[in-house]
Amino acid sequence: MTRKIKGILFDLGDTLIDFAHVSMSALFKQGAQLGYKYLQEIGKDLPGFRTFHYRQLWAIRWNYIKAHVTGREFNSMDVMSHFAEKYGYQLTDEENLELAWRFYTPLSKATILVPGAVETLETLTNQGLEIGLVSNTFLPKSVLDRHLDLVSLGDLIPTRIYSSDVIHRKPHPKIFELALKKIGLQAENTMFVGNSLKPDIAGPQRAGMITVLRDLTGRGKKSRIKPDHILTDITELP
Repeated sequence: MTRKIKGILFDLGDTLIDFAHVSMSALFKQGAQLGYKYLQEIGKDLPGFRTFHYRQLWAIRWNYIKAHVTGREFNSMDVMSHFAEKYGYQLTDEENLELAWRFYTPLSKATILVPGAVETLETLTNQGLEIGLVSNTFLPKSVLDRHLDLVSLGDLIPTRIYSSDVIHRKPHPKIFELALKKIGLQAENTMFVGNSLKPDIAGPQRAGMITVLRDLTGRGKKSRIKPDHILTDITELP
């Protein structure tokens, strides 16, 4: 039976935006340097940079491992707030968000917009399809929204679900239920496009969606998890 597609949900990293193969530890240190400088500029009393850097790094790493084991996401804003409280300074919500952006800036500069992503989303929107995003991330919503705006994707993705906001990580069924409810569609009329087999294929399939794997390595044909469709170029999607 042919199912009418009324909407498409996308993963973000390595689906619409490619993350360069760089040292995440090096990028985190660069982000910590920018964050440290920002806190100094707004007059916060800080420990030495080494302490500032490594304690936040290990806190993020520990929470990241825990999130993968439990399937429940954390928000890096909470880690930063806890650090600030421990060292006796306070941040407004605006300052905390700016700090999070400073930490993320080096990574954002290491990313590349997938060729044809903007044109593809424009075509799909013009075809009358609802467009949304479901991303596993510990980053706050405002940081990723800011990045999407910088690469001209913001206006093209009106529905956005981040695990840092909703706790549940893909492939947990709850995050897909929330996305479908927000986009206003039934699973059988929705397609999911991503690059990871378990979160982006197995999860949406269990939810009843049609799945598409962006596969640049050929692993989709070898895996026990079978996507409904495979593509290498996002412009093939329309």
